[in-house]
Amino acid sequence: MACRISELILDCSDPELLAAFWCEVLGYVELGREPDGGIEIGPPATGFGGPLPTLILSPTTDPRPSRLPLHLDVSPTDREQAAELARLLALGAKPADVGQTGREPWHVLADPEGNVFCLLRARIPPV
Repeated sequence: MACRISELILDCSDPELLAAFWCEVLGYVELGREPDGGIEIGPPATGFGGPLPTLILSPTTDPRPSRLPLHLDVSPTDREQAAELARLLALGAKPADVGQTGREPWHVLADPEGNVFCLLRARIPPV
């Protein structure tokens, strides 16, 4: 038996803002709140422990440059990449430059707090 990713934790200064953003991007819903102000979001039908990992937006006022960097890759499920890019930009994502050449088949974006993520080209079936 192998391990499986069950949660991804993203340190942020405004969990409410990012929970709303990532719920719209991923079609997730709020699953719960932590005593420290963290918000867990995940798939509406399965929540924690389902086939997709949940995302915990954990409040911090002390960003540590030495922490493990994390970014998410997202893939469209019900539309082509260009349409999904337009949707993400309308939700508040911004193009980000991390040194890409411009010829990559993915788009590098940042969420409303500047956390970088990539929109891949390949459509994948919804779970």
